[in-house]
This record gives sequence, C-alpha cells and structure tokens, in this order.
Amino acid sequence: MRLKRFQHKKARIEIIPMIDTIFFLLVFFMIASLAMTTMKGMPVNLPKSTSAQERPMVKVVLTMTESGRYYIDKNPLGFDEIYPELKSRLKDNPKLVVVINCDKKQSWARGIELADEAKRAGAELLTIATEPKGKPS
Repeated sequence: MRLKRFQHKKARIEIIPMIDTIFFLLVFFMIASLAMTTMKGMPVNLPKSTSAQERPMVKVVLTMTESGRYYIDKNPLGFDEIYPELKSRLKDNPKLVVVINCDKKQSWARGIELADEAKRAGAELLTIATEPKGKPS
C-alpha cells in the first residue's frame, strides 16, 4: 500500500469579501458625509427662480422670516445689530458672500433694506436665495 505524501496548501487571499467590505465602507462614509451638511440659515419659504442653482462658497446667510424676525446664520438679532455683525465678519473675510434669505411673504422693500445693510457693511458679493421653479415647496 502506497501512502500519499502530505502537501501543504498555499495560502490564498480571497478578494471578493474584501471588495464587499470596501463597498460597504464607501456607502457608510457617503451617507455619513451627507448627514454632516448643514444649512446656516433659518428655514423660510423661498420664491421661485429659473436661474437658481447651488454653488459651494464661503457665505453668511442673512434671513428675514415670515414673522419679520432677523437672523445671521441661525443667530437671532435685531435690525440695528445687522450692520455691526456683518462689518466684523467682512473684516475677517472680505470675499464673504452675503445671502439674503427673505421669506416670500415679506415685501420687497424689507428685502432691499437687508441688501442695503449688507452693502453698507462692505459686502462686495451679494445674492438672493430662491428655489428653482420646478421644485415643490
């Protein structure tokens, strides 16, 4: 009777489970990064615009709600406090974009007052927040 010689099996690295793990981590980090995005302004009903688009930029959001309250980012303040706050932020970053985030139920005159305060504080870049026309409210 003849016995077979014992042969050592070569170690193998299976790649399929590694690919599954990599894809799982990729999906996890994508979902986690989406959850970390923040909106700086207070939520208001924006008017519709056909040219509205999203662009990443360094910005400060100047908000006026439906009830007439004022906010810079999410910090409440009075109208007379807007100028000094914007002035100090623009001193730190002169290329700061000021976004006017005014509820559509407010009059244009009130929105223009906000734009005037931003310009008086030295804002070079000013934009008005709108929603795309096709997007439901």
